[in-house]
Amino acid sequence: MTSQKSTQTMKPATAAKKLGVYLEATPAEFRAGVVSRDELNALQADPPEWLRELRRNGPHPRPVVAARLGVSIGGLTRGGITEPLTTEQIETLKTDEPDWLRRERETQAEVRREAARLKAQPAGE
Repeated sequence: MTSQKSTQTMKPATAAKKLGVYLEATPAEFRAGVVSRDELNALQADPPEWLRELRRNGPHPRPVVAARLGVSIGGLTRGGITEPLTTEQIETLKTDEPDWLRRERETQAEVRREAARLKAQPAGE
């Protein structure tokens, strides 16, 4: 008895998330169909120009914006950032460093320090 290997597919939203791009900015043909695991791997290994352009200039999804600014996604929300941002907008925020961004970066640094402290503790303490 042999089983035929089925092709794993995913919705475009899932593929966009795995690629780190904002779904609404992808080409219509990408949003229209399903993406196979093999297609996703091919996009990651040899990204087409549209994907390189999106990764370079955006608009970027919130997890990417948060990572580039060094804050949490919740921190973005507290700062009033609810929409995807372009690379230029992210760089402007980094340069201007509004109060909310400074606070959120400090909070994020504190969270990382605490996580490192807990990790360094021997188990059972």
